[in-house]
Amino acid sequence: MAAPTSIMEILGCLTLLLFVLLVKSGYCIDCFKCISYNGANKACDDPFHNNYSTAILESPCMGGRKGRDGLFPATACIKIAGYYDDTGETITVRGCALDSGTLTTDTELIRMSHCGKFYYDNRYVHGCLQSCSDADACNTATSQRHPAKAEALMRHLLSFAVLLVAAAR
Repeated sequence: MAAPTSIMEILGCLTLLLFVLLVKSGYCIDCFKCISYNGANKACDDPFHNNYSTAILESPCMGGRKGRDGLFPATACIKIAGYYDDTGETITVRGCALDSGTLTTDTELIRMSHCGKFYYDNRYVHGCLQSCSDADACNTATSQRHPAKAEALMRHLLSFAVLLVAAAR
């Protein structure tokens, strides 16, 4: 019986170490960052062609967080595409953002993609905000993706480590 306990303790410690390394290094996603008003920046507009250029790829991508000063590692890439209601001019914005950690999806724009009318740069825009976090530079496509939760993965790893250590005792 001593051998399984030792193995479980080792696995628990290794999982906890992995969790600490992920948190310490700060999970961060790489995203394309650019803005195009009325087609002025063709490299940013759709159809999007990366051509493996790093000119508009930010690595690591950093973003602001509600109620906090400074920049933090991004957890999702975003793409805003639409047109201004008042002039009909088009806008495309690619960038990164991070989850603020609130419990409700409706206050976290990056947790799900949205389409409709919204206020951007002091003007009303009719379009979509799309978010993704399943891969670096995922804000290239026009299809909607649901974000994979890096923070949830870390919570699961921590829970798993605690359970393994507790079971070993």
